[in-house]
Amino acid sequence: MSIDHKPLVSVVMAVFNGGSYLPEAIESILNQTYKEFEFIIINDGSTDDSEKIINHYKNTDSRIRVISRENKGLVNSLNEGIAIAQSEFIARMDADDVSLPERLSIQYDFLSKSKEVVCVGSDPIIIDDDGDEITRLFTPPDNDRIQELLLSGHCPLEHPTVMFRKSIANSAGNYRKEFEMAEDYDLWLRIGEIGKLANISLPLLKYRYLNTSISAKNQTRQGLATRKSCEEAWIRRGVIRVYTATNEWRQSDDITSKYQFSMKFGWWAHKYPNKSAAIKYAKRAIRLIPWRIDGWKLLLLTLIKN
Repeated sequence: MSIDHKPLVSVVMAVFNGGSYLPEAIESILNQTYKEFEFIIINDGSTDDSEKIINHYKNTDSRIRVISRENKGLVNSLNEGIAIAQSEFIARMDADDVSLPERLSIQYDFLSKSKEVVCVGSDPIIIDDDGDEITRLFTPPDNDRIQELLLSGHCPLEHPTVMFRKSIANSAGNYRKEFEMAEDYDLWLRIGEIGKLANISLPLLKYRYLNTSISAKNQTRQGLATRKSCEEAWIRRGVIRVYTATNEWRQSDDITSKYQFSMKFGWWAHKYPNKSAAIKYAKRAIRLIPWRIDGWKLLLLTLIKN
């Protein structure tokens, strides 16, 4: 498929060794009900089959524009994609997530009508590495609440769900390398000083939360970058706030941590409800630490739940 005029939306996705889930991610954009977009994919030095997959789809749909080069990192890749985008509206996408079919249509319509809003996200549905739906996260829709959370160290705009105005991001300086690991949070704070931020209270993206560990070093870097960005925003805005965020717990390689991860996802799935996923994680927890009663409790309650 192709469009013979300037696209109204530019989807920007950076890929680094994303081959496992890349076809589903790309197809979720190509199958959008809204068709007037270009799809900019930056292959950021992948060493797996990502480039082959990207080129396959590029050869079938001329809306795809590809940059392949050595690895430069996420911040450089996103800024590169924004720089070449032909559209005012930039939609973010990650290589392991899935956009629901109405996503671009709903967000484009929202920004077209809400001139004061510079960035809009949505509720994400959390999925796991198998693609099972685990839970839906509910995000605050109004600017005041989003700004309040941002200024206390929390990020209520989920990065891969957003669509924002290119001109506003450019005027704010786009993503900043010195805030890597929290580059999205830093950008929302800065463009939030130019216009309003919003979330659409609909699930428009499946956000894949992978069952992998993040190093303590990177988690510390993320926390430091978030705090620094927050403190700079206080100075720019001339406000005094309390930083209340703590580092999000992440799974590590030890059995106890893996057990905690399984129980977290299991209870999420139980309440969602996704019975089969809840049973999967309850059994995983039991295999890890069979003498802990809470894994058995989750399994029993899920099995008897209608």
